[in-house]
Amino acid sequence: MDDLKEQMKDHFLQYATYVILDRAIPNVVDGLKPVQRRILETLYKQNDDKLHKVANIVGQTMMLHPHGDAPIYEALVTLASKGFLLDRQGNFGNIFTGDPSAAARYIETRLSPLAREVLFNPDITEKIPSYDGRNLEPVTLPAKIPLLLLQGADGIAVGMSTHILPHNFTELLEAEIAYLEGRDFKIFPDFPTGGIMDKSEYDRGRGKIKLRAKIEIADPKTLIIRDICYGTTTESLIRSIDEAAKKGKIKIESIDDYTAREVEIQIKLPRGQYAEEILDALYGFTQCEVSLTSQIIVIKDGQPWETNVHEILAYCADKLVEFLRRELEIERERLLEKIFYKTLERIFIENRLYKKIETVKTLEGIHEALVDAFKPYHKELLRTPTHDDREKLLQIPIRRISRFDIDKNQEEIVLLQETLSGVEKDLKNVKKYAIAYLRKLIDKYGKAFPRKTRIKAIEEIDRRAIETKQIKVQYDPQTGFVGTKVSGPVQFTCTNFDKLLVLFKDGTYKVIPMPEKQYVEHAVWVGVADKTTVINVVYTNTETKQAWAKRFIVEQFILDKTYRYIEENGKLEFISSALAPEVEVQFAGKGGKKANKVKYALKDVLVKGAQARGVRIGKQEVKGLKGLS
Repeated sequence: MDDLKEQMKDHFLQYATYVILDRAIPNVVDGLKPVQRRILETLYKQNDDKLHKVANIVGQTMMLHPHGDAPIYEALVTLASKGFLLDRQGNFGNIFTGDPSAAARYIETRLSPLAREVLFNPDITEKIPSYDGRNLEPVTLPAKIPLLLLQGADGIAVGMSTHILPHNFTELLEAEIAYLEGRDFKIFPDFPTGGIMDKSEYDRGRGKIKLRAKIEIADPKTLIIRDICYGTTTESLIRSIDEAAKKGKIKIESIDDYTAREVEIQIKLPRGQYAEEILDALYGFTQCEVSLTSQIIVIKDGQPWETNVHEILAYCADKLVEFLRRELEIERERLLEKIFYKTLERIFIENRLYKKIETVKTLEGIHEALVDAFKPYHKELLRTPTHDDREKLLQIPIRRISRFDIDKNQEEIVLLQETLSGVEKDLKNVKKYAIAYLRKLIDKYGKAFPRKTRIKAIEEIDRRAIETKQIKVQYDPQTGFVGTKVSGPVQFTCTNFDKLLVLFKDGTYKVIPMPEKQYVEHAVWVGVADKTTVINVVYTNTETKQAWAKRFIVEQFILDKTYRYIEENGKLEFISSALAPEVEVQFAGKGGKKANKVKYALKDVLVKGAQARGVRIGKQEVKGLKGLS
């Protein structure tokens, strides 16, 4: 049994680790989950600037992803709907209406220019074998923009989840520039569905934001919703408005959805209702206002990292500098190699070193002759020629040698040296180079991604104040019915938020929601459960026949639960909620004495809880009792 427990523990830990690292939680470096990264890698390999059938890309991605075609297709559609990394053609669904995308065989996609520019560089991409060892896949892509914050992310793993809100392209890059320049910065969410956002409680991505739909007042009787809240659809929004109308929270005459490429939901109001007055109710009781909580957990260096948006942006800016430095170093080595080989080629042809190998019979002898021939020119070269360098020279055709242009060769070397000088200059101040790189991206792509969500302080809506209505409740003792749709002699006014207190003849009471019409059999007192009304009762003990007085307030209760306000062996004789009621008690005669009557003022009795015991009025048995007020 112990072995089985250890196996289960070990297997569960392996499963949990796999779900966290390889499925659900994005990596901070490129902001991608493994399936998304594999889709992009496949599109990069297949890239020819033409659109590809999504079904084909899904099939190709299965060589890297071991979980079937359905999750790949869903991840691709989700990635495309974010609008940054993939160009698309066909029906990829509608983020406003929630309509699904067409089948994979009908839609096409390819990498966007932005994705090709900022995500890929095979020279600096670390790769590992795929699940079956037949292919290589990237550990992370060298993303040069904070893609995690740009797109946002959602993921549920074992014991943890992440919910990162999307941000604005230009604002993120401007914030990176501010960080690299040592200035303070602030970043806030920006949603593809637009809307109006209150960011006062965002707390760098550790708090929440309040989001409202954008509602226009077309005329006093017509409202038009132009933007919806992120995470909702026009269908769910209309459903929430219908439900609010059915519950009486708002009154509408009709609601029509004209949404196509842009959101347009038209609300018509009935007589007596006006657009200005209904706005708060729409925000208070429907999905026209939502609250979104941000929880940021990402993978960093193979471990979960709970962080905030400012730390992520700073990390991505540092990574950008690192990637650009590595690219510049690789470019410097490439330029040096070009300069070296062009110089080597010029020396070989200009000084006719090829003549010294014309009579040599063996390949080994040719290489030895070239080694000796180049020794006087080592000072002109960046390094000593290798065997591969000499092999490259030996493959130059005679036609090229005979037409070799020394002046052109020198011009090419000068151009390469100028380029090399620029690269070395950038390497000395990579941060400055990174800032210039970010500004170029903003100039090139910034206009394509304007801010859609407007930032504005949103006042807290008092839903209770909006919904509170004065209602009239009536009780008919003859029929036993009570409610807002009952006619009876007992009447009182309250609000729709109040609860109804019902005291019964058997000494029990109950608090219930305010009904339209409800039967309350044997009720002796009905009123509002306001926790302030004093109830006065007089009851007799069925065994001793003695009378007891009691005053109480019902302060605590559970709806529809039955409680007692007099003991089980008590019989209710009098009940009133008057301020100073009196009763006349007639005691039975004892020992030949006549019965006497006594007036008793209940105002002298202390007010206690509903379950407290009453005060005994007298020791004699009670013959009769009646209320005087």
